[in-house]
Amino acid sequence: MELKYKLKLDPNFSPAILYVNQFKKEVLASNNYEPLSIVVERNDGFSEVYHTQVFKDHQRMNDNLFFVERLVKSLLWIYGGYKVTIVGNKKIYEVIKDIYENGSRVFDKDFMSRIYGQKFVVLHSDTLPKIYSEDQPMGKHLDGYRIGFDAGGSDMKVSAVVDGVPIFSEEIVWFPKLNSDPLYHKEYIRKAIYKAVEKMPRVDALGVSSAGVYVHNEARVASLFIQVPDDLFEQHVKNIYIDVAKELNVPLAVANDGDVTALAGSMSLGKNKLLGIAMGTSEAAGYINDSGNISGWLNELAFVPVDFQENGPEDEWSGDFGCGLKYFSQDAVIRLAETSGIKFEEDMPLAERLKVVQALDNNSEIYQDIYQTIGTYLGFGLAYYSEFYDIEQVLLLGRVTSGLGGKIIVDTAKEVLQKEFPVLGNKIQIDLPDEKSRRVGQSVAAASLVKI
Repeated sequence: MELKYKLKLDPNFSPAILYVNQFKKEVLASNNYEPLSIVVERNDGFSEVYHTQVFKDHQRMNDNLFFVERLVKSLLWIYGGYKVTIVGNKKIYEVIKDIYENGSRVFDKDFMSRIYGQKFVVLHSDTLPKIYSEDQPMGKHLDGYRIGFDAGGSDMKVSAVVDGVPIFSEEIVWFPKLNSDPLYHKEYIRKAIYKAVEKMPRVDALGVSSAGVYVHNEARVASLFIQVPDDLFEQHVKNIYIDVAKELNVPLAVANDGDVTALAGSMSLGKNKLLGIAMGTSEAAGYINDSGNISGWLNELAFVPVDFQENGPEDEWSGDFGCGLKYFSQDAVIRLAETSGIKFEEDMPLAERLKVVQALDNNSEIYQDIYQTIGTYLGFGLAYYSEFYDIEQVLLLGRVTSGLGGKIIVDTAKEVLQKEFPVLGNKIQIDLPDEKSRRVGQSVAAASLVKI
């Protein structure tokens, strides 16, 4: 049941939301279905649940399995957790369990185990377990002399902020994913932070936005340090930000860059129910709910499948196909540019390849095609994300959205939503910050993380 949406540069694009909507429609039309619930439990016993229906007809079991496998994958990377409970059909449970224990989702299992420090399990139940969830406030503290630091995969940004006003901001290019020596990372991070230190008479707090997963300010898993061996990671990287804060003798708060993206949007727009997406080296995302708080979810949309086409673009890390990383990052721009006939030198860094595309004539067919394609991806992607988030506001950040390309992405996404999902098109507002905020807004928002 592959539902394609013809795109010039990606003719086999099969939006996840079209499949999901068609599956649900056919299930209900069959009049032969049963309920199925998926519960994902994370740290401290918190859990989330997604309710759906599947075919009772065993002849549609393959359709059930594909739908549920993609759904579990999505829920796992949105909610985060080490325990998945399938409430309902036992055959579906058995297949999902085997996929995560012995099959194509072993990466996901190991990743979640590392984050939460627990053995990853898939369980079955005939009854719905008790669901415990909560949200928590985040940031928006502006008093005093603060440093905000944002570590991305191609560049880092640092800001000195005094009573909510940035008095200094700078971007610094680095290559963290190419370096296995943790001292490289420590030196770059420390030097950048000290650039802001030098701009103020004192420092009251250090707030950090960083790609990866952080618990109690400790780095648990982060693609920034993907080349660092595990033993050196434990020794030098786990406390990489804690060490700098100790040296400065200031309080510290470290948050995932996606959450800080959402925080930046909420602060600048004064709105909630906001999904922030940073399109840079990867896709970082965060969500601010209707109370203005974060949910405690993982929000790693880079690993959430948005394209169900067979043999779509493969994420080299997880080995999966069709995940957001390949559609909402510099990887997408480069892939589409190569499809358009642009050739890059083999040893050219990805960030430099992105610059080549951004330097094209903005009115050229290739430039327009690339960014319209990403905008189409985004329109369908937001419709899929709306299955799990209550979204009224979207804020886009990151290098991919720089220049006219960002406007093309937004305009195209709005057109897709209005045409294909008019209810969502009228509900969701998509915005870009101004150019300076777009590039350093996360570091300024990060400065607000610590309550003094």
